[in-house]
Amino acid sequence: MRHESLLANIFNKLDNLICSFLDKPLRPSIDPKLVLSGHSAPVDELPPTACDVVEGSLPSCLDGAYIRNGPNPQFAPKGRPLHFFEGDGMLHMIKISQGKATFCSRYVKTHKHLSEREAGYPFAIGVFSSFNGLPAAMARLLLIGARMLSGQYDPGNHGSGTANVSVAMFGGGLFALCEADIPYQLKVTKDGDIITLGRNRLQTNNNKDEQPFLRMTAHPKVDPLTGEAFAYEYDVIRPFLTYFRIDPNGRKQKGVPISDVDGCTVIHDFGVTENYAIFPDGQIMVKPVWVLSGKPPVGVDFDKVPRLGIIPRYALDDKGMWWVDAPGLNMMHCVNCWEEKGEIVLVGSNGLVVDQFLENFRYAELRLEKIIINVNKRTVKRQMLSTQNLDLGNINQAYRAKKNRYVYAAITNHTSWVGVVKLDLELANVGSGDCTIASRLYGPDYNGGEPFFVPREPNNPSADEDDGYLVTYVYDEDTQISKFLVMDAKSPTLDIVVAVRLPQRVPDGFHGLFVSESDLAKL
Repeated sequence: MRHESLLANIFNKLDNLICSFLDKPLRPSIDPKLVLSGHSAPVDELPPTACDVVEGSLPSCLDGAYIRNGPNPQFAPKGRPLHFFEGDGMLHMIKISQGKATFCSRYVKTHKHLSEREAGYPFAIGVFSSFNGLPAAMARLLLIGARMLSGQYDPGNHGSGTANVSVAMFGGGLFALCEADIPYQLKVTKDGDIITLGRNRLQTNNNKDEQPFLRMTAHPKVDPLTGEAFAYEYDVIRPFLTYFRIDPNGRKQKGVPISDVDGCTVIHDFGVTENYAIFPDGQIMVKPVWVLSGKPPVGVDFDKVPRLGIIPRYALDDKGMWWVDAPGLNMMHCVNCWEEKGEIVLVGSNGLVVDQFLENFRYAELRLEKIIINVNKRTVKRQMLSTQNLDLGNINQAYRAKKNRYVYAAITNHTSWVGVVKLDLELANVGSGDCTIASRLYGPDYNGGEPFFVPREPNNPSADEDDGYLVTYVYDEDTQISKFLVMDAKSPTLDIVVAVRLPQRVPDGFHGLFVSESDLAKL
């Protein structure tokens, strides 16, 4: 039961006054009446609940857990600005065993989540929404400082992240991540629940000559052969970018500061190959000085020329790093990356209308591209893989950091994830304008999400790359029913072979992960 102290009530009332009298009119991207409507409306926590398989039967290779992360604010603020990216992390998990399934929805118990639950009010600063005009921004900064001085909130020691972006498994642990904080470790229980173990510093003792470990990308790259994870953090002070490695035992190694970065670029994802790490340095920036002009600190610098930075995978410093300009490339996600005949090949999504990404990412005209970097000539070639709006790409995870043929991605319009496609990268080699070889639209009023590939025979090295299933959650706004779909990845129409009706709606989300029963047993 939460305890609302007199001081907390005073703080909450002051916050309400800021919303009522100091905020500029709320633009659509931070108006909670719009942000939290339709398939993005938040849901309550749900304990493990049995599911009904309404079509087909669940194959044995799906024994395990599919977990998807996404923003789900515990409070629906009536007039307080809120951006979709800022909701509390909630994990939606279906656990499967011998053809039967249970489903649960659980918050990641971050310091932000627990502190706001105690106060009964959503007070944390959001970089996308809280700086809504200079008077409101200054008042909120003063008020959050007062909350910190009172002991109500301690982001300096316990972090301020929402852990709402992704789920990853590395170093012997399962983690919820966002790039504004360090990972939160999770545990899947035998009865099909998922719990937060706590904020995890990855067994690191920070060296005196490097910055403390305060945050980490939500997209670490895990080598399936070595078990190592490669990651980075970016900051608003120097070094603006730091690259590091996490060993197979979950110990963070000393970071490599990248000196040739002159500002805080929002680097959401990157690529790692056998010998290199590739960083996209795009036009979305964090510039605190923008707050003084009444704007959010996150925005687009149109004068900046995007570029790609290449550094040796096991670099001990940044002396061997080099850069190549890539005009027009604002990469959101890296689907895969590998080396081939003296070239680095990267498949990723690019926002053609980058200024729309922060307002409504579906208006950013997202496209999947094949990007080829010639290591000797230090040149870049780019090829669009489809004319459709695509993102949230995925592959057979056994092919991470090595050449793969098939990519699966979500199709988006300006309101929803409306379907899924399968791309054949071999078609790009023959100059095809569209590499799509299979697709499925969910139907009117449906919203889906990221497809995740699960191999049918995960321990068979001779199995075809696409021999398996695509899994995802979909929501039908007409019937208000969510389902867990299993699609045949080899089918030219990505046929639905299993549909599981879920006991609760799954709102719009980000990234997920399937963890097999054998891997769950190792955690």
